[in-house]
Amino acid sequence: MLNDAPVPGGTTKDVTTASFRQDVIAESMQQPVLVDFWAPWCGPCKQLAPVLEKVVEGSAGKVKLVKMNIDEHPSIAGQLGIQSIPAVIAFDKGQPVDGFMGAVPEAQIKEFIARLAGPAGPTPIEEAMSEAEALLGVGDVAQAAQLYAAVLAEEPENVDAIAALAKIQLDLGDLENAKQLVAMAPPEKASHAGLASVRAAIELAEQAAALGDLGTFQARIEADPNDFQARFDLALGLNGRNMRDEAVDQLIEIERRDRTWNEGAARKQLLTFFEAWGLMDKASIRGRRRLSTLVFA
Repeated sequence: MLNDAPVPGGTTKDVTTASFRQDVIAESMQQPVLVDFWAPWCGPCKQLAPVLEKVVEGSAGKVKLVKMNIDEHPSIAGQLGIQSIPAVIAFDKGQPVDGFMGAVPEAQIKEFIARLAGPAGPTPIEEAMSEAEALLGVGDVAQAAQLYAAVLAEEPENVDAIAALAKIQLDLGDLENAKQLVAMAPPEKASHAGLASVRAAIELAEQAAALGDLGTFQARIEADPNDFQARFDLALGLNGRNMRDEAVDQLIEIERRDRTWNEGAARKQLLTFFEAWGLMDKASIRGRRRLSTLVFA
């Protein structure tokens, strides 16, 4: 489990008249405390409780929730003037500062908590994803992969983590593991940009693996510079060896010599490369610039 991840249900406890001063007044000196006044016979209380607990757990620990059964402990509710339940009263710095009554909608509860504690900070999952991305930026692939795997242990259908880890596996030459990771993604997220990029990269890797020795294509090009199929296949093979600029060279040369060859196959393949590499990849940026120069020449 990721460090500091909230534990479901761990933010809620029952308080009594005797424990109120410690569990509410004293605790509210550190963070806002919500007191949910309820009773077992109260239907709306049962509707509100799970929604309230969910929103509090999603606040990344910025507020605390406690529950008080007014049948067993009526005096505090009486002192606060509570005449109907459910009633939620917020305490901050030892004082009641806000509240609401009734089984209000989730969106309203979120607004209520945001007023108390401010916008929620990043969740542990979001922090892990940001850290993993930063690690990739400095070349620490192994640590980044561990963080993405930890995210998937918590959220198996996190498509951002799936796509990132699959890309790492692909770059490491583990095609099968990359394919298995992509298969984990829920069908409704099939159009996710990161997944589309990885799927394109997997297809390219499979094409490159089927080509064999690239020397054959290089020899054919030396014998006939207009052997566009050889150039095309060489580009696929070079990409498979992570020689992206060199792969672009071959396809740009086809475009320069005959952009109509095979119904514009070279341009289409360049666009597939750019999708697989990512919009901000340096080879993508250089390749797009070169392609634009040809198109608008």
